[in-house]
Amino acid sequence: MSAPPEFIVATSAGGWALFLDIDGTLLELAAHPHTVTVDPDLTHLLRALYEKTDGAVALISGRTVADADSLFAPLKLCVAGQHGAERRDFAGGLHLHAPPVDGLRRAAERLRRLVSEHPGLVLEEKGMNLALHFRGAPLLEAELVPLVEQLVAELGQDFELQAGKMVLEIKPTGRDKGTAIEAFMQEHPFRGRVPIFIGDDLTDEYGFALVNRLGGHSIKVGPGASAAQWRLADASAVRGWLDRLAKKWQTRCDTPA
Repeated sequence: MSAPPEFIVATSAGGWALFLDIDGTLLELAAHPHTVTVDPDLTHLLRALYEKTDGAVALISGRTVADADSLFAPLKLCVAGQHGAERRDFAGGLHLHAPPVDGLRRAAERLRRLVSEHPGLVLEEKGMNLALHFRGAPLLEAELVPLVEQLVAELGQDFELQAGKMVLEIKPTGRDKGTAIEAFMQEHPFRGRVPIFIGDDLTDEYGFALVNRLGGHSIKVGPGASAAQWRLADASAVRGWLDRLAKKWQTRCDTPA
């Protein structure tokens, strides 16, 4: 798997739709999701890409929409949060997939007790999604997987388990980064453009598969098997490549080859 093709940089911005994961892609992974910091230069870079593409830039994240906004404030982009369970479109409309959450609250209570017993664990409660991070306690993985699988089984068909890099997530069934990108691609200003999606984790594979099916360009960050067509080494390489786009892309609305 090689670097993204040069013609993406060499063509104009008007025919591309840019979809970007946040953690591990735009930002380096942190021990706790809320300890990450955003360099103002990255926010300026995203604004430049937004302007070059006439707004066809979206963040596709496991974070909530509100969390993504806080990271890149005052910039507000289109965002799919909680793996597509919530999505803000170009006009500012918020689309929610809200399954019953009573069972999810009970699952959260059990996970809170678990976290209190193991300081290396971190629980994110996102509203429609629970994320149990074990980056600080990697030896617990074998114990945690069956426990979270049991919680998901008790929740029934409304929720499913999504594994990621040192994280186990309970998320609404049928919503993922692929469905989020697909919804954006049916709306202004993404409709009719060629999608580019950059991501680093197992959760991003849904987006890669969708973008490949649409004839776009999927870019994997870091090592590991993937359905993506191209690869960048790390978050620093992603920011460098996006910076090249911002500097080289023209603003005329040509369709890319």
